[in-house]
Amino acid sequence: MGVTDPAGPVMDRDEVDRALARLGQEHEAIETSLLALQDHAGRRLLEGAELTGVTRERWGATEAQITLLWGYFDAYAAALRSAREIRARRRWSSREDLTELTGLLRGESVTVPGGANGRLSETFSLSALVDRMNELYATSLDLIVAADAVWSALPARIDLLAAELQRTRGLAHSVGVRPGEHPAGDDLERITRTLTRLREDVVTDPLAFWVPAEGSSAPGGGRPDTTVYDREARALEDVRREIDAVLTVRQDAEARLIRLRDVLSRADRTLAEARTARGEVLAKIAATEVPVVSGPPTVLQEQLAAAAEFRRQAQWHRLSPLLESLEAKAEDELLRARESLTAVTAPLAVRAELRGRLDAYRAKVARHGLAEDPFLIERYDAARRMLWSAPCDLRVAEQAVLRYQQLATELLGGAGAPQDRKGDQS
Repeated sequence: MGVTDPAGPVMDRDEVDRALARLGQEHEAIETSLLALQDHAGRRLLEGAELTGVTRERWGATEAQITLLWGYFDAYAAALRSAREIRARRRWSSREDLTELTGLLRGESVTVPGGANGRLSETFSLSALVDRMNELYATSLDLIVAADAVWSALPARIDLLAAELQRTRGLAHSVGVRPGEHPAGDDLERITRTLTRLREDVVTDPLAFWVPAEGSSAPGGGRPDTTVYDREARALEDVRREIDAVLTVRQDAEARLIRLRDVLSRADRTLAEARTARGEVLAKIAATEVPVVSGPPTVLQEQLAAAAEFRRQAQWHRLSPLLESLEAKAEDELLRARESLTAVTAPLAVRAELRGRLDAYRAKVARHGLAEDPFLIERYDAARRMLWSAPCDLRVAEQAVLRYQQLATELLGGAGAPQDRKGDQS
């Protein structure tokens, strides 16, 4: 080992002793760190794994770094041992010993075989060699910690999700949700394939799933990339919700089918009432257009029969969307039937309103002692004949009621004399 001439003055005995003590402490610290690195669970896993991709490439370079690191440490330990031997020659070191020690401790005194730069050998001072070892140690530990963090986090989470996936698949199968027959079944197949591939990739190439922390220089600064895992976990949750909906259908199917039959039955009865009312309106009301009442839609009854068959065959995944569609259509059908009945009976409602108005005015004039007024009696009888005869012309009847109403209003207000109204008889 060659020793270069130290730059600066020769160290005295106290300086030498202090330097040896410091270097001894650094030696112990480095040795402890290297042994911990050697025993790190992540390193052992990397050594035993079938690696691929970026992890295989980077671990190959890191293994070479670790080998080089041990070589540097051995050279460092040898230099420290030589310095201690020189210092131990005499209790009071001679000038020659101190000069040699100064060269060892401060000069570029350590030559090691070829490093990462491709040279056959490199020469370091002990302090520069410590810096170099610290650098190699930090980068090696960074890779090992990153790989170990990914392996500690993702495979276990993937396995738990896969177990949940298997439970969901079994539940899906029990309610007829299968690949090729239901979108949720296809989703389960895709999630299964993705998780299987994800686990294989994580195990063989963990560093592909590591996101370094920005601005962090500490070894292992960063986090596992869970993007794919999180996406599939959300997808499985969506499928679970859909399966739960199908399970709910299985539990409530009979009650929902009974409600559907009831709603459609009420719609049919309402349409039948509307058709009967239409015949009555056509017979009793003249000069009125009455809308045609359509029959009940047979497609809803067919779909209701299909829903009952799906329930009988336990095809819950098909029953679920059909029930939802039928429930909305049945309510729409009942509303349509009610609107049809309202539209058809509107002329009867108008006639009833005119009858009520006529009788209300008659009662009012009777309370004021005018019930025997011949002009009022004449107009009342004319309006009543029109309203209680069939067919009733609503337009003419309304005019008759208005004439009676106007005369009653005049009499109740004291306006007009008998001779003034004489012409009204014509």
